[in-house]
Amino acid sequence: MAVTAVLVRVENGAYKAHVGSKLIDQIDKVISEHLPRAPCAVISDANVARLFADRVKQSLTSARYEPTLITIPPGEKSKSLEQVGAICDQMTAAGSDRSSFVIALGGGVVGDLAGFVAAIYHRGIPYVQVPTTLLAQVDSSIGGKTAINTAAGKNLIGALHHPALVVCDVDLLRTLPPRELNQGFAEVIKHAIICDTELFESLAKFGREIDLESLVRRNVEIKAEFVSADERDENGRRALLNFGHTVGHAIEQAGDYRELLHGEAVSLGTVAACDISVRKAALPETHRSKIIALLEQFDLPTRLPSDISRDKILRAIPFDKKFDRGRVRFVVTPKIGTARLTSDVTMEDIEEAVKRL
Repeated sequence: MAVTAVLVRVENGAYKAHVGSKLIDQIDKVISEHLPRAPCAVISDANVARLFADRVKQSLTSARYEPTLITIPPGEKSKSLEQVGAICDQMTAAGSDRSSFVIALGGGVVGDLAGFVAAIYHRGIPYVQVPTTLLAQVDSSIGGKTAINTAAGKNLIGALHHPALVVCDVDLLRTLPPRELNQGFAEVIKHAIICDTELFESLAKFGREIDLESLVRRNVEIKAEFVSADERDENGRRALLNFGHTVGHAIEQAGDYRELLHGEAVSLGTVAACDISVRKAALPETHRSKIIALLEQFDLPTRLPSDISRDKILRAIPFDKKFDRGRVRFVVTPKIGTARLTSDVTMEDIEEAVKRL
């Protein structure tokens, strides 16, 4: 079991994000260092559960944990209050109480949903993130943001509830279909754009010939640095992680969360953010072209599908969490490797960028 741990420092302590291979079959050993033996709910979607749930349950049972598997339908639609209630009812029926904990086994949807359940069940119980996608390993599993969606927008109901532990087994990524793996690179490229020129250059140079373990570890380090510097998103540092997400979330909603995967929508949002950055932050056109080329290198979309309504996208944007008293806090990049937050971007600027997609 090869493993390294990245420490995520937060206000009331810290937690470890373990990155390595061959972790899932020995997950009991990692968890036992942090949580007592108790009943636990393994929350997963039907697709992931079919691949990995038995292995996780076997490992936990052999160490005298008491796991109960709870499965949800795959996809963003499961991030709902209705699904939260159903999961809580199943946990209660299985005997989960204040001493129990949750394991989120899956991608970003499962992590957001299971983390939110953990945040509210018995007013808060521990949970462990076991992300099974590249996107979740490099981004959503770190930082404690848990949330569900409403009809008005994405992630509008949520809580800050940090995991007790994150377990990133890079071997799980080798089971991903190409499209699912590729969407994770949207978040990797985002990290490179906002703070790591060397990462950007390595992605552009080596493409698919990347050591996944090193890649995940570096991105976990980046996310941990932002979280530690601005845990509650109060001083603007953590908000930089939203580069590409203001338009990206609106595109997801306009497509009814069916047309595009999250990373694909973020890719399109990144293109829009680059167009706005050219006008509002003096991003050189050469840098914009490099970013678009890198997105395309990983088969990520850079043109909006014709069946997604631009009007629906623009109607969704004002409901984004990044609006403050009617003004959007928009993340722009003046050059690859750095980013800043601005309130100078108008809805007209966003509308023009969406039209150009």
